[in-house]
Amino acid sequence: MSKLTVTPRTVFQTFLDFPLVEDLDRLSADVAIIGMPYGAPYTIDETINDQTNAPTAVRRASQRISLGLDRYDFDIGGTLFDGQDVKVVDAGDVPGEASDSTGHYARAEAAIRKIRAAGALPITIGGDHGIPIPIFRALDGEGPITLVQIDAHLDWRDNVNGVKEGYSSPIRRASEMAHIEAIFQLGIRGQGSARMEEVEAARAYGSNIITAGQWQEIGTAALLERIPDGGRYYLTIDADGLDPAVMPAVEGPSPGGVTYRQTIDLIKGLFAKGEVVGVDIVEIAPARDINEITSMTAGNIILNVIGAAVRAGQFKRQN
Repeated sequence: MSKLTVTPRTVFQTFLDFPLVEDLDRLSADVAIIGMPYGAPYTIDETINDQTNAPTAVRRASQRISLGLDRYDFDIGGTLFDGQDVKVVDAGDVPGEASDSTGHYARAEAAIRKIRAAGALPITIGGDHGIPIPIFRALDGEGPITLVQIDAHLDWRDNVNGVKEGYSSPIRRASEMAHIEAIFQLGIRGQGSARMEEVEAARAYGSNIITAGQWQEIGTAALLERIPDGGRYYLTIDADGLDPAVMPAVEGPSPGGVTYRQTIDLIKGLFAKGEVVGVDIVEIAPARDINEITSMTAGNIILNVIGAAVRAGQFKRQN
C-alpha cells in the first residue's frame, strides 16, 4: 500500500444510516426517527443532563445492531421490511436554545404535527421523560388514544420546583388531555417515585397500573387482552422500565424489571390490535452504559417497532 493515511472509519450520524431529512414540510416517509434531547429541567444543573446525549449514542450504536436490511432477523421473523416498499428517514434532533429554555417543546410539538401530517410514524429518542408531553399535545387531533407506558415509575407528579412538564409528570399531563382515552402503566415497581397523592390521583383517574411482578405472573398475552382492541395507541418506553441487566444506563435503575422479550412481544401485540401513532424511548444516560448495551437495546427495540408495523400492514399504500 502506497498511502500512509486513509479516510477515518465511518461513524453513523443517523439511525442505521437512514437518509437525513430536515425539511419536514417535504417529508415523504413511512417512519421518521427523531431525536428530542431536551426536557424541562427541575434545576439549573439539569439543563444539560446526560440524557441529552442519548439520541447521538443510540444512532452511533445502531451501526452494531444490523449488518444490512437484507439480513434475516429472528426476533422480527424475517427481513426488516419483509419485501415491502417502506421508507424510513432520520429527521435529526429538535434543537434547544440557551435564551429560551422551553422553546424546544413548541418545536417538538410542531415537528410531530408535520410528521403525522405526512402520514409517517414518529419514533422519538429522548431525552428525559418530559419529552413525550409535547408529543401528546401534537396528537390532539388523533384521539381517542390509549397510552401505554413501560416504566419503573408512575410519573404522576403534578410539579417539581414549580415545573409541570418535567420527567416526573408526563403521565399526569397526559391524563389531563381529552384525546387520551385510557392509560396503561406497565412494569411499575419499587417505590416508583410516587407519593400517596400521586398513587391516589392515578387510581382516581382510572389508570391501569400493572406492576412488573403482575406482568411476570400473568404473561404478555393476558396483559394484552386487558388493552382494548381496534384502537389507536401511543407507546412510551422509559429505559428504566426494563431490567438493569438489559438497559443498565439509567439514572434510576430498579431490579426486577421488564425483559426485552416482554417488551418486543408487547410491541407486536399493540400493532396487531390497531394503529400505533407514535413510540418514544427515553431516559438513557450513555455515560453509564456498558459496552453500549443500553443504546443497542434501544436500537433493537426501534427495529422491532418498524418490523411489527410492517407486518401489521400499517404502511400499505392506500392508492
